[in-house]
Amino acid sequence: MNLKEKGKMFVLSSPSGVGKTTLTKKLVKNNSNFIISISHTTRKPRPGELNEKDYYFVNKNEFNKLVEGNNFFEHAEIFNNYYGTLKQPVLKNISIGKDVLFDIDWQGTQQLKKIKNLALTTFFILPPNIQALKGRLFNRHKGQENLIEQRMKKFNEEISHWKEYDYIIVNDDLDECYNNILNIIISKKKGIEQTQKTDDIEKKVKELIQ
Repeated sequence: MNLKEKGKMFVLSSPSGVGKTTLTKKLVKNNSNFIISISHTTRKPRPGELNEKDYYFVNKNEFNKLVEGNNFFEHAEIFNNYYGTLKQPVLKNISIGKDVLFDIDWQGTQQLKKIKNLALTTFFILPPNIQALKGRLFNRHKGQENLIEQRMKKFNEEISHWKEYDYIIVNDDLDECYNNILNIIISKKKGIEQTQKTDDIEKKVKELIQ
């Protein structure tokens, strides 16, 4: 499987509530060559989510059959629900030159990175501070204090994987964050590598760890 001359794969990961899904959708909306990889999940749809648009909503038996058939590029359990990326649609889009965006966590990213010859670039999105993250989670999950607490407890584990990613971007301002990611993607497609200051990133991570 050699995909180097065809479409490329870009992963956006972040702790829950930081904005990776919003950023992924914004990238696709404004750039016709991008396609979002739609994951399968066993979780229930949130208000406004549509089957086959936001996710493929399946039950655990259906999900397990796909796992047993080796149909997933990656799959993971997140907050007691299962998520997975089918191989076939991704390979089809890459073969026709489309760039595929993945909205997945660190577990899925680790699995993708083990696959040889994938033209893969990974981004990890950080919140500007803990207060901003809590505010976003409260807005998304109003009245679900236990769920918010669960996500905040998971934060340190998720953020500990930042060094496994190619680029670390802080989502303080959505448009600025979007432009930073897009500029890196454009450079990568031209074969240009951008560098980041690791010391600055480490300092930001230390500020965020609770």
